[in-house]
Amino acid sequence: MRIIVALDIIGGKCVRLTQGKFNTKKVYNEDPLEVARQIEDNGIKYLHLVDLDGAKNKKIENLSVLEKIAWKTKLKIDFGGGIRSYDDLINTINSGARQVTVGSIAYTNPHLFLDWLAKLGQEKLILGADCYDKRVSTNGWAETSEKDIISFISEYKSKGVKYTICTDIKKDGMLQGPSTDLYKEILGSVKINLIASGGITSLKDLENLKQSGCEGAIIGKAVYEGKLTLKELGKQC
Repeated sequence: MRIIVALDIIGGKCVRLTQGKFNTKKVYNEDPLEVARQIEDNGIKYLHLVDLDGAKNKKIENLSVLEKIAWKTKLKIDFGGGIRSYDDLINTINSGARQVTVGSIAYTNPHLFLDWLAKLGQEKLILGADCYDKRVSTNGWAETSEKDIISFISEYKSKGVKYTICTDIKKDGMLQGPSTDLYKEILGSVKINLIASGGITSLKDLENLKQSGCEGAIIGKAVYEGKLTLKELGKQC
């Protein structure tokens, strides 16, 4: 199972939110590149870089952060937040992203998302499948639909999607463990490369996710709050 560290950006700084709420913002480092280098120095290869300004404002705001990290580290980066056009996708990839995560457009404009999938290919485009009470959430988690998360993922798997990141918003930033049962339920219905996100706090959480069949796990707040060290995570890689 791939170990992926999250780096969330607001105003060019490394931050974390709780359950996606901007009024819970906590700045952990003024320099995201410094954090990225620490991640790399501990043997971790994968970075989940999220433009929270972009997600909120529906346009990419922190592309320069991606460029700097991609230029000055060898981390394999997936980037998400604020992508609304094919040009956004290309600019993101040209700026150094190995993969791009798209969630809101996949829900609001499926035909456009599938067009992007056809153009980029299944290795480049990740389906962002965030949920609250098993219902799909979009637009920086500001809106929750009536769409069931399992059927959402299943429908896109049938149309060629290979990777999906699934975040249970209730768990995100709470440091109370991930939604392992939800991931087991998803993988019991859909054979897809599922990347778990939200609530991961311990090595035991990671072991449980691995046993459930997840292809990857994204760890964020637990690192920044010292619950899990980069050294510990590096040993899992």
